[in-house]
Amino acid sequence: MSQQELMLVGRLGAPHGIRGWLKITSFTDDKEGIFEYRPWLINHGGQQQEVKVVDWRRQNNGLIVRLEGIEDRDAAALYTNNDVSIFAHQLAELPEDEFYWRDLIGCKVVNQQGYDMGTVSGILETGANDVLEIKANAKDAFGKRERMVPFVPEQFIIEVNTSEKHITVDWDPNF
Repeated sequence: MSQQELMLVGRLGAPHGIRGWLKITSFTDDKEGIFEYRPWLINHGGQQQEVKVVDWRRQNNGLIVRLEGIEDRDAAALYTNNDVSIFAHQLAELPEDEFYWRDLIGCKVVNQQGYDMGTVSGILETGANDVLEIKANAKDAFGKRERMVPFVPEQFIIEVNTSEKHITVDWDPNF
């Protein structure tokens, strides 16, 4: 099972109570959306282990979960800080003009004049809009190491071709 087949969707936290519940941090847009995916894969002891969610609920401002086979606090503690992943094919199909971040990371970014700006290395969520973090090429003509381009379609993002890993932007390479 390769890492490319998996999508990180959350992280297990500290035990909650004495009956095997764990706090969970969800990385999905809708925090409770993490529970729509089955099965979960937990990176436990360096191995991917499939686990079944028995129950979950809101607890104050967070979420807690009970996993099959975990009946007490000591057993739950063994899973603290373990990543929760799903198979990438479990993700919903998006409309043509929407993208998962994982599809944008690694894309080559070129402006409308044909200047190679670099490669998307990450994405920041700012609230107003997402921002592409672009690692500039080693011998960038403008001496840049990194560029930040707002992900605003039609204004700065002209075209996204995920199959060719290519993004065209309307952006000054010196900025």
